Amino acid sequence: MDSFKNITEQLGSKASFYLDHVCEKITKDELQLPDNNFIENVFTNSNRNPQVLRSLAQLYNHGNLGGTGYLSILPVDQGIEHSAAFSFYKNPDYFDPENIVKLAMEAGCNGVASTFGVLGLNARKYAHKIPFIVKINHNELLSYPNTYDQILFGKVKSAWDMGAIAVGATIYFGSEESNRQLKEIAEAFEEAHNLGMATILWCYTRNEAFKTEKEDYHSAADLTGQANHLGVTIQADIIKQKLPTNNFGFKNIGFGKYDDAMYEALTTDHPIDLCRLQVANCYMGKIGLINSGGGSKGKSDLTEAVTTAVINKRAGGTGLIMGRKAFQRPFKDGVSLIQAIQGVYLENKITVA
Repeated sequence: MDSFKNITEQLGSKASFYLDHVCEKITKDELQLPDNNFIENVFTNSNRNPQVLRSLAQLYNHGNLGGTGYLSILPVDQGIEHSAAFSFYKNPDYFDPENIVKLAMEAGCNGVASTFGVLGLNARKYAHKIPFIVKINHNELLSYPNTYDQILFGKVKSAWDMGAIAVGATIYFGSEESNRQLKEIAEAFEEAHNLGMATILWCYTRNEAFKTEKEDYHSAADLTGQANHLGVTIQADIIKQKLPTNNFGFKNIGFGKYDDAMYEALTTDHPIDLCRLQVANCYMGKIGLINSGGGSKGKSDLTEAVTTAVINKRAGGTGLIMGRKAFQRPFKDGVSLIQAIQGVYLENKITVA
């Protein structure tokens, strides 16, 4: 069975809805699209030094998607973010951090993103075999009552010393702590660039006011799009964002700057158009947007992951960063799931909308 048929079967009755859509608000001709010259087209004239360009090239040219302009990254920091027992009870093998690196390698990922502890313990054995992305801050859940704040767990120089080609960080935009996080991560990214490493920012929104009685706007296209725009402003080289699930966050919550006309001009309620707005906020695709694969729900994981990949690719995005759907299942099944997602980006019949 060919790859395109596999993908359409996963999309089922919604295949035409996702595969035949054309974005008419922000067209694909206005975007910088991923291709094998992406780094040269975007970063050659930037302030990134040659060492950063080399690090980006290592990431974009590694694995099954190497040379395509697309990225498949395995992120595993849930041992801190969600607690280790809760994250790994479905497959206790991943308490051993070497298996995280092995999963990324076996699946042909462009890189593996994890903690100082996970990557540092395996640096001499694997840093030259697969690009390392050190996640430098986390939200830890052992404080009682639980708080939600991203705390630095180490220094950028330590990531460089272990051979990492990039650092990753999260900012909770909209939270009480966001101004502090914004300042410290901007400084960390400046240091990473000076050392020659690339930077990836998890641009999440976090505020109880973003959830109303009727709807949760934490993944609204307008709010996440603005979070992306703040992320590229501090010179993140890649933006990681959750797939948008709705819109009108500014309007329905009643804050910020908005106009009914802006919603009409920029997007529709189609998932690909909503994601296109996220891409546009990443300097019209010049900074790559990778969407989150989301949590594991079991049997529906493959369909959900393929759908997310199709939306991201057709919106003009740069790939997927998927963890729980892969590592919360047997090793071989995790490899197959990741490679199925990579197949979406390798399938020439799936084009940008």
